[in-house]
Amino acid sequence: MPLSALELHQRGVDAANSRRFAQARRALTTASARTDDGDLRARIDGTMAYVLAQTGQPAAAERLSRQALSRPGLSDETIALANGQLGTLLAHGGRLDEADLLLTKAIDGLDEGSIESANCLMSRSVVTMQRHRLDDCVADLQRAIAAYEAHGADAPLAEARHNLGYAALLGGDLVIALGLMTRSRPILAATSDLAAAISDLDRAEVLRDAGLTTEAEELLGAVAARFGAQRMRQARGEAEFHLARSLLRHDAAAAERAAATASRRFAALGSESWAARAEAVRLEARLAAHPKALPKAEDFARTAAALARGGFRTEATALSLTARLTDGGRLPRLSSDAPTPLRLRAHEVRAMRAASAGRDAAARRAAAEGLDLLTAWQQSFGALDLQASVAMHGTELMFTGLAAAARSRDPEVLFEWSERARHLSQQVAPVRPPHDADLSADLAELRMLRADLAGSDWTTDARVRELRDRVRDRQWSSTGVGGNHQRLGLLEARARLDGETAILAYVFTRTELLCVVVTASGSSIVELSLPRVEAALDGLRADLDVAALTRRGPMAPVVARSLDERLRRLDDALLAPARAAAGGVARLAVTVPGILGGIPWAMLPGMSGTPFTIATSVSRLLGQPPRRPDSSSPPSAPDSSRGAPRRVHDAAASAPTAGFATGPRVARAEEEVHVAAEAWTDARMLTGERARVSAVTELAEQVDVLHIAAHGRHAVDNPLFSGFELHDGTLFGYDVDLISRAPDTVVLSACELGRSSVRWGEEALGMTRVWLHAGTGCVIAAPVVVADDVACELLGAVHIELAAGARPAVALAAAAESTGLRAPFQCHGSGL
Repeated sequence: MPLSALELHQRGVDAANSRRFAQARRALTTASARTDDGDLRARIDGTMAYVLAQTGQPAAAERLSRQALSRPGLSDETIALANGQLGTLLAHGGRLDEADLLLTKAIDGLDEGSIESANCLMSRSVVTMQRHRLDDCVADLQRAIAAYEAHGADAPLAEARHNLGYAALLGGDLVIALGLMTRSRPILAATSDLAAAISDLDRAEVLRDAGLTTEAEELLGAVAARFGAQRMRQARGEAEFHLARSLLRHDAAAAERAAATASRRFAALGSESWAARAEAVRLEARLAAHPKALPKAEDFARTAAALARGGFRTEATALSLTARLTDGGRLPRLSSDAPTPLRLRAHEVRAMRAASAGRDAAARRAAAEGLDLLTAWQQSFGALDLQASVAMHGTELMFTGLAAAARSRDPEVLFEWSERARHLSQQVAPVRPPHDADLSADLAELRMLRADLAGSDWTTDARVRELRDRVRDRQWSSTGVGGNHQRLGLLEARARLDGETAILAYVFTRTELLCVVVTASGSSIVELSLPRVEAALDGLRADLDVAALTRRGPMAPVVARSLDERLRRLDDALLAPARAAAGGVARLAVTVPGILGGIPWAMLPGMSGTPFTIATSVSRLLGQPPRRPDSSSPPSAPDSSRGAPRRVHDAAASAPTAGFATGPRVARAEEEVHVAAEAWTDARMLTGERARVSAVTELAEQVDVLHIAAHGRHAVDNPLFSGFELHDGTLFGYDVDLISRAPDTVVLSACELGRSSVRWGEEALGMTRVWLHAGTGCVIAAPVVVADDVACELLGAVHIELAAGARPAVALAAAAESTGLRAPFQCHGSGL
């Protein structure tokens, strides 16, 4: 027996909800031909209108929906449903005021707690969400969730919880946003590929706002392609719009192109408000990409007016702020509940306008206020990668403040801003996450997958991506905040220095490279030649790699001379002027911006015989309790930034302990650790099959000095997935972050693990930083390849010094002197 019109309509509704639009269209067309019932025809037309809108025919969809609503003799319930369907269409097209009225009529006309009422509440929540009325949005979503739970409607329930996550995103709570979206995605993905794509579109926004733009943009590109294949032109345009917003942070030219494409697509669909949103991004991108060819003032005004008409008032305000950079007009007033990124943009515009007018003190003040606001936002995050990534939102504030501070040529002012730059992603002190068996299981599976997918780009595997997202979600949500690290001013830093130590605080402003030199007796600013430094850096990494691999043969002297000349030029341009200003000090603490992050400082001629450490910040270096300089010193005070006191020693209680581990396929690894272990009494050693991830992390919690000789890899896009290879797979940065009590000193004899990824100009994140975040005082690592024989001999000598009570930087300098070996191993953190 043929299906009835009612049954066909339900089949069409189910197909449409699952985004199987071709199947929905066939079922609805047949249903319409099989009934003369006015109410049912109106409902069929309303569902067909939704299908038309989703497949790129919004004008036809609106006509059909209005025709359905105008049919005579409709029941009150059908009128309410038709209002809801039309309101939903208008909401998708960006006509928020009309949509709000129609959806409210629909909700008022439907039974509270019904599925139909919940669907309309979901649509209205999207309207209030886009207007940034988040309290109203959450209230509607909670009502919808209660209805879906009562009816056991799992798929719409997952969508409602996903949207609750999006509301959290707009409210600035990235942790809750990603958690809700991640947990909803499997249910939505089981519904259809397109439902998964819509979920991924919103998740990409969370990743973008968290600063993980590479991952966000890959996801947005894939989503846009999926929508395009289904001829969902509105949805494709939305993906392109969000891609442009992400690109705006780091590639203005590409952002301008992507925004222009999206704007044309929306205009062709008659979606005026969305076209205005894309045009706003295009104008922002054009201003950044072509500062000498400013957009016209009327372009800003026209687009802002279109945004306001469509109900996108937050975006209209943001564009008006940008316009004030070009016309000098009065800044718009922000409401007290304005989102944090908009408030940050206001501080940014004020700082940039003041700097352009030559009012550098006002520029620094506005930039500092914005960065303080950013810090307050960061206090809701404990996770290392999230703290570092969110610093994206402070990039322009930071560089505006740094440039204004540099122009002052005042050491105290420039030192303050150098510390702001160094401290931006370190100010919030984490509380260690609790042990999580599920997280451990996911990391174990990732280890197996990495081994199985060796030789390929393992991060493209679907299961790897699923596990990666789950690991990050758990780590973001489980890492708490324990307080703030405080910045030190120049006078405080000088007061804490001894007469034999100097600080070299390098500052990069995008146009200048300076160094604030601080000693106990004074301070000064050294101006450096940025072109000379950049010329010396160009090709340095390649020279270092070739030199490490070419130790013998006729080419070895040629390679060595080339590297020596490059290092000499870099020393002359970068280190020598700063050392001259520091006088005859014996020790150096260096802080560096991202542009200098890969330099092998220990190989510079001017560092020969000098103990030095690369500090995450001067405030962290000098603000921590004193560490044990030798075995006769009293114990240190607890570190308040940790969940448990740091391991300390009393000479009468116990001697420091050391542990060693090796990974597979490393020539001379076992020889290296055996030589090094001879310096210690009762050193613990894990080699061969015993060097498993669980055993090494357990060892890390029980010793004061941990030495790992293993192959290492640096994951640029996600440094917490950097790690080193052990017998049963990779020990990731996430594993390190779970260690409850980290060693005082960690030695990483692994190629590349001293490298960091530059995050938004001034922030760096790598395995060295992961260990420091976990509570280690000092990490000895190399940013480039080191020859096995050099690592074996040099690090063996380092352990002799460490076992005798020397601080890591002193031990490393003494080992280099005694062996005559020059290698890129250097101390990170509190090495002095």
